[in-house]
Amino acid sequence: MTARLFVTLAIVLGVTAVGEFIAPQSWRLYADATQLVVGATAAWICFAAARGRAGLQRRWRVLLGFGLACWALIRLWWLVQDVMLPDRPVTMVSDIGFFVLPAALLFTLLQAPYTRPRPVPTSARRDQLALMIDSVLIAGSLLALVWSVVPRDWFHWSGQPTGLIVAAAGYAIADLVLATMVMLLLLTRPDSRAARKPLALGGLAVIAFGVSDTLRLLHLADGPLSPWQSAGHLLGPALLAVAALSRPADGPPGPAESGEREWLHLLLPYVPVTATGVMIAINSGAGKPLSPFEAYLGWLGLGLVVARQMFTIVDNTVLLDRVSEGQRRLHHQAYHDPLTGLANRALFSDRLTRALGTKPVAVLFADLDDFKLINDSFGHAMGDRVLHAIAERMRNCVGPDDLVARLGGDEFAVLLDHSPAEAEPTGHRILAALREPFVIDGHTVGVGASIGLVVPEPGEAMTADALLRRADAAMYASKRRGKGAMARYAGTNDGGPHADLPHLLAQALASGQPAAAGFEVYYQPIVRFTDGATVAVEALARWTSPVAGPVHPDVFVSVAERTGLVAAIDDFVLEQACTDAAALAIIYGRPIDMHVNVSAARLGQTGLEESVVTALNRTGVPASRLVLEITETKRIQDLAAAAAVVERLRSFGVRIALDDFGSGFNALAQLHSLPVDIVKLDATLTDVDIAPDRAGALCRSVLTICADLNIAVVAEGIETPSRAHALAELGCVVGQGYLFGQPGPLHRLKPPMIPAQPSSPVHLAN
Repeated sequence: MTARLFVTLAIVLGVTAVGEFIAPQSWRLYADATQLVVGATAAWICFAAARGRAGLQRRWRVLLGFGLACWALIRLWWLVQDVMLPDRPVTMVSDIGFFVLPAALLFTLLQAPYTRPRPVPTSARRDQLALMIDSVLIAGSLLALVWSVVPRDWFHWSGQPTGLIVAAAGYAIADLVLATMVMLLLLTRPDSRAARKPLALGGLAVIAFGVSDTLRLLHLADGPLSPWQSAGHLLGPALLAVAALSRPADGPPGPAESGEREWLHLLLPYVPVTATGVMIAINSGAGKPLSPFEAYLGWLGLGLVVARQMFTIVDNTVLLDRVSEGQRRLHHQAYHDPLTGLANRALFSDRLTRALGTKPVAVLFADLDDFKLINDSFGHAMGDRVLHAIAERMRNCVGPDDLVARLGGDEFAVLLDHSPAEAEPTGHRILAALREPFVIDGHTVGVGASIGLVVPEPGEAMTADALLRRADAAMYASKRRGKGAMARYAGTNDGGPHADLPHLLAQALASGQPAAAGFEVYYQPIVRFTDGATVAVEALARWTSPVAGPVHPDVFVSVAERTGLVAAIDDFVLEQACTDAAALAIIYGRPIDMHVNVSAARLGQTGLEESVVTALNRTGVPASRLVLEITETKRIQDLAAAAAVVERLRSFGVRIALDDFGSGFNALAQLHSLPVDIVKLDATLTDVDIAPDRAGALCRSVLTICADLNIAVVAEGIETPSRAHALAELGCVVGQGYLFGQPGPLHRLKPPMIPAQPSSPVHLAN
């Protein structure tokens, strides 16, 4: 289609040009005829090119086609007049109709994608108006400059009516304004080369029209223009047709202007204004007075400069407002949690620091109980919605001057900016509010929380960080008492049940010698049901703090997970267990396997493999005797990466066990993804003596799956002989629990003796 249109245009241009130059007599007749043919053909090409396009690409081609069609119709009217009144003077009122094409070009340029808003966000209409003012300002300045330097004898206007002179001048001035607008768009609106091509062709067309219109203005009294002088009226429509045939740019518009282009956009309109002012000043200094036309142009330029400055002031005001709004938004983002809209840790610490020492304050530290189960069972999207609902309830439980913050994950804190006596009632209101189930998308979700409360003593010098650590310690004390409760910090300088556990744990592990800070390793036997023989032991960390006294493993392990210290505990237990391997072999009469717990979070971190290899090489323990139990205290984010770490550990000869199988919602997913050798059934799946039907069916299913995958099974939570017997009847071979021995230090270990139960043995160790 495009090729055919190009061929048509070329033929028309060739034929009309030949006719233009070989016509012997009537130049006006041939000029009007050829311009009619070219204009009509260009209009037809624009309408044809608009078909199959949509939106802006269609709209500007239709506008061009309409303007060219009107231009051709006026030429047709002139041609009829040439035939009927060959000697008519060029004073026809129909000249005004030629302004339809410049108007169509103006609307086309204003709707072009190059007029998209500049970096200062404004409306499209405001941007278009600024473009028009700049164009008229530059064109007016250039016109004044030319008028002041061009000799008056260049103008052949003698005997011509004023209306004709004004109309002819209007064509040239319109061409100058349009050409200026195209220049501004090309210089100040970057875009792809393909998108700029039709704009450049349109600018060339305007220049072609402008040349012929200017020559006509200068030679009004000389009659019709010569073929060379009227060539612009042929070339202009042709170039517009070529612009309509250009292919649209692919992809989105180019990037916003750079700083260099923005400066050009601001300064360019004032360059010709300055030059014109200098020229007028020179002429005035030489004693040449201003003509009425120059004075009019001067006042017009002044008005346009004032209008342009007003737009610049508006631009600056809008820009400052946008910058201020952006700063406020960035400040809010820096100090607020994006999910819940609550204050974040930075804002909470800042407010707490400013409040300390100036007025009584109290801090509540809340940690959601078992929130991980919500994420695992309903997904993280549901978990986010629950966190948002929790934030709303906590806001409703405090006063307008109190600050509720989300410190991260499922941790929240409240800064009570009133009498400390109101702290405990506020904490209980929060607990009661969170105990109410959340109904989201038809799902009823229950969430509890453990809260720690700390109130600084009057006159006590405290930092915000120390106060938060105390609140954190009180929260863990609440968890030790039982979840869903609140505990008040009651620690003293010499320790106590609510001591600052995160700080104490960090101090205990900072020296690199955990044993000297109260850490030791206990061992619990793993026993074969058939003969009561110990086939392995599980190494477990225990901590007796010199300040806080004995700390429950669930508490200090949880604190270590939250503070990033769990790797130090894991490595200490691994080293000590490998060191005690020889003594364990003496106690049980032969080498036995050692199970060492490793946090699942370490599978995505560096250092685990190096720690294992170092411990085995240092102690000389065979890798086949070491079993690493993956304890999922935190969600394994990348199972594929974790599986790669497990495979490398197994390549050393180390075996992998999946601990507490059945206690999480993604246990089967881990069993499928992680190449494990042993599965340890959680106590919730081994109470077959209490619920033989349901628990027995579940346990039997897991045993079948593991047997098919060639995975050994260890049953945890064995406390009674009846449970051991029931599990043996189901096909479970090995178990662990208080029935066979509680965890104890190395010197208190002894082989357990229980009545043997009939079963086919499956050995976990040779």
